[in-house]
Amino acid sequence: MRLGKRLSNLPALRQVGFTANRCLLGVQRISHNPADGITALAAVSDPITTPSGTRIAGMRITDPRVQSLLAAICAVQLLPGGFTSRDLRTHLAPLLGRHLAGITSGQITYDLRRLRIHGLIERLPRTHRYQITPAGIRTALFLTRLNQRFLIPGTAQITGSSPPAHSTLRAAARAYEAAIDDLARDAGLAA
Repeated sequence: MRLGKRLSNLPALRQVGFTANRCLLGVQRISHNPADGITALAAVSDPITTPSGTRIAGMRITDPRVQSLLAAICAVQLLPGGFTSRDLRTHLAPLLGRHLAGITSGQITYDLRRLRIHGLIERLPRTHRYQITPAGIRTALFLTRLNQRFLIPGTAQITGSSPPAHSTLRAAARAYEAAIDDLARDAGLAA
């Protein structure tokens, strides 16, 4: 259907414009709420103070111990009937490069408490067994892969003394630094 430029076609033109705008907004709409991501990340990485006043340390996602702990709970989640502190210790020790005896029961208790308070695992009622929560497995899988596949290689690309010749990330970092320097020069500031 072809619409002319006449004033009598204004309602039809309005409808075409409205439909095109709705299509564009539908394409541009994000499929997630970033505020939910901030809340979920803070729940894991920020320290928590219990109602009794005990402070539980946050889990820094780049800390090797935290990464090993997250990888270990991904492995023990496959155990039927949940896992025990010994199961966690058995999986955690090699990830930390230690012998089983090198991790004390106090360290495992501390780790289990951190995981539980941060909502990654829950204790099974009337047992000494734990299971990973649905949010816990999603978080652990995402954070371990984020660290191994993006943070470590990406940081190596932008900070390495001899980056790969075809590093698009390094080129983008250089372009960003140049743009900041240009902005500082335009503003009359020292770059």
